[in-house]
Amino acid sequence: MSSLRELRDARVAKLGKLRSLGVDPYPAKSYRDTSASEVSSRFDSFEGKSVVLAGRAVSLRCHGSIIFIDLKDASGKVQVLAKKEALSTTDHAKSELTFDELDLLDEGDFIEAHGVVMKTLRGEISVDANKIRILTKSLRPMPGSWDGLKDKETRLRRRYLDTNINPEIYNRYLRRAKFWDAHRAFFKKQGFYEINIPVLELVPGGADANPFITHMDAIDQDFYLRISQELYLKRLIGGGYEKVYEIGPRFRNEGMSDEHLPEHIAMEFYWAYADYNDGMSFIKELFRFVAQEVYGTLKFKMRGFDVDLAADWEKVDYVELMRSKVGLDVLDPDDEKIKEVLKSYKIRLPRYSTSRAIDHIWKELRKGISGPAFIVGEPKSLSPLAKSDPQNPAVTQRFHPILAGSELGNAFSELNDPLDQLARFREQQGLRELGDSEAQFLDIDFVEMLEYGMPPTFGYGHSERVFWFFEDVTAKEGVPFPQLKYELDDSTKEIYGL
Repeated sequence: MSSLRELRDARVAKLGKLRSLGVDPYPAKSYRDTSASEVSSRFDSFEGKSVVLAGRAVSLRCHGSIIFIDLKDASGKVQVLAKKEALSTTDHAKSELTFDELDLLDEGDFIEAHGVVMKTLRGEISVDANKIRILTKSLRPMPGSWDGLKDKETRLRRRYLDTNINPEIYNRYLRRAKFWDAHRAFFKKQGFYEINIPVLELVPGGADANPFITHMDAIDQDFYLRISQELYLKRLIGGGYEKVYEIGPRFRNEGMSDEHLPEHIAMEFYWAYADYNDGMSFIKELFRFVAQEVYGTLKFKMRGFDVDLAADWEKVDYVELMRSKVGLDVLDPDDEKIKEVLKSYKIRLPRYSTSRAIDHIWKELRKGISGPAFIVGEPKSLSPLAKSDPQNPAVTQRFHPILAGSELGNAFSELNDPLDQLARFREQQGLRELGDSEAQFLDIDFVEMLEYGMPPTFGYGHSERVFWFFEDVTAKEGVPFPQLKYELDDSTKEIYGL
């Protein structure tokens, strides 16, 4: 079996031969006017008509004076017949090849086929070519022809190969695009506007997370990559907009796992004059709409759970769950009891704080909730941006949708009392000064906005983690290009002399 370097050298030699013939192996223009799927799905309309197809040659089979080429584009695949008598003359200046020059093609090359739609004697829909152009000479063979995609690491590092040879992976990222398209369609229907906001922030906020830091040379000042879209979208509510959202990247300088990536796409929306009760109905409809639009069903298998989004969404009380499951009163916490529970679950914290410990215990307890459900009644100490519940000021008007044992979103009746917000920010800042890197920053500009006045507002956000759950895949499998530590394999070093 030839090595990758030997196979590449052979293709580089063919590239040289093409150029010596006066053929440009990488022309800028293609004249494609028809897709492969149009020919195959609407054969009756195209039979006998001339078309121009373009795509990757995924198979080349020579049978004497006929070469059969399977041509694949984004829509599908169709067979091209290249006959010796039909390709006897050509114009090299237009990147065209004669029949005898087709041996300079390899599987993986992009070509353009001009010809007439017909069926072979065996009944296979084909294009009888009268002209073949090369559009791109590939220098490496697709996996499968030399060593395949043998390991997950290769698939993640060279996802462009993965999507070429694995239809399920290819289609997954089309569904990912449709997932966000469906969000936008739902919000448009509900009268929301998408307004883009900064990614670089002087003060990061809106979540408990450790930010990435960068430096802006133009003003010689450090900035943070946003951990949330919350505070700028709420500034827009304060600025007079009533229904706003954004879909875009956010960054959290934390660990990577099957459910978390430091960089990911997220959505947040804010709705003036609504509260968290309005929001629960809205979120149920959002989840159902997106699921139906993308998957055509409301029933999913997720992380070992069967989840039916059409079912009634149970309300689970946070305080009561902690009391009944582990005997903790989170409204009057006992640190010794909390430490006992941490030990029983083998939870280790880099630095102890009561609120952080309670949050980690809650994350263990939620694993048994299949959902769909809403967790409600979260303590004020864990919710620095949520409005207190007027019936019980120790808890907040906050909820999380729970599916398959995980929180898949975060919602509040937003805090709009500037003095209350300032006090909570200062409490969070105190936690930061004690070493809690995930506690929130003091954002004075945001407090000033609140002092000018922000109406009662409901806010909600979730990330593409919802998509990963719908697909029932890990975070790295849920995105096309996950972050990986930089490295070069031995074959790359050998080929490029590195």
